[in-house]
Amino acid sequence: MNIIKLEEMLKQFFNEDIGDGDLSSEFIFSTEQQGSFSFYAKENGIFCGVPIIEHGFLLLDRSMDITLLKKDGDEVHEGDIIAVINGSLQKLLIGERVILNLVQRMSAIATATNLAVRETIGTNAKICDTRKTIPGLRMLDKYAVRIGGAYNHRNGLYDSIMLKDNHIAFAGSIAQAVQAARAKIGHTVKIEVEIETKAQLDEAIAAGADIIMFDNRSPEEIRQWLPAVPPHIATEASGGITLHNLNSYAKTGIQWISLGALTHSVKAFDISALVQTKGAKSLVHH
Repeated sequence: MNIIKLEEMLKQFFNEDIGDGDLSSEFIFSTEQQGSFSFYAKENGIFCGVPIIEHGFLLLDRSMDITLLKKDGDEVHEGDIIAVINGSLQKLLIGERVILNLVQRMSAIATATNLAVRETIGTNAKICDTRKTIPGLRMLDKYAVRIGGAYNHRNGLYDSIMLKDNHIAFAGSIAQAVQAARAKIGHTVKIEVEIETKAQLDEAIAAGADIIMFDNRSPEEIRQWLPAVPPHIATEASGGITLHNLNSYAKTGIQWISLGALTHSVKAFDISALVQTKGAKSLVHH
């Protein structure tokens, strides 16, 4: 992960939340008052968010003492302590929500990804993500996918060519679209073509596509069409694939399965914070 970019992102997120200052924390607690946070899991899954906890709290106060009891990719169970942070009570409370929001989302993505990867065991299929990420959070979303055991598709429009139905329609045909792109790109850039029919598959092969995506095709269709694809062309399935049918797609012989659901519709992983002020006799849910 690009730490410089991460810290710039965190500064923006903190500025959005803090504004001119945290009225609640700053009006109630002194700058000298110390406290402790314990982040703990309230469900089972895969933890992801070490860089957020480390860099987030230290951006607010370099003297924070952070103890991480879990690393990214670790399985966590309900009740497990993930991290303990000691320092200024003001800064702990100021940073809590932004940091928890990000860690909960990243852990949810890592957990969903891990479940998807498990469905491919015993096959040659690999899981990858899509560009269906939250704007501004793509670096974190894609990092969480890797932590969950899967792979990243293209990071953006800039690192590979993907010809979808609208590109093909405007260009006139798959052959014309591939030819126009191939004439202008360097040798390191790959061209992926989305197909929905057997005729389009044949055209994409003849046009020299590097990757062919079977879009919204059934496992039966993919299994029937795959033998036509030369071994030097990578194959990908996408569209309408869920945890319930993922294994059926993996068993077709497809090489890649891309899932937008890994990032566009996850539910936040349940992580909470226990707060303890110095000298307090009990922990309080916060």
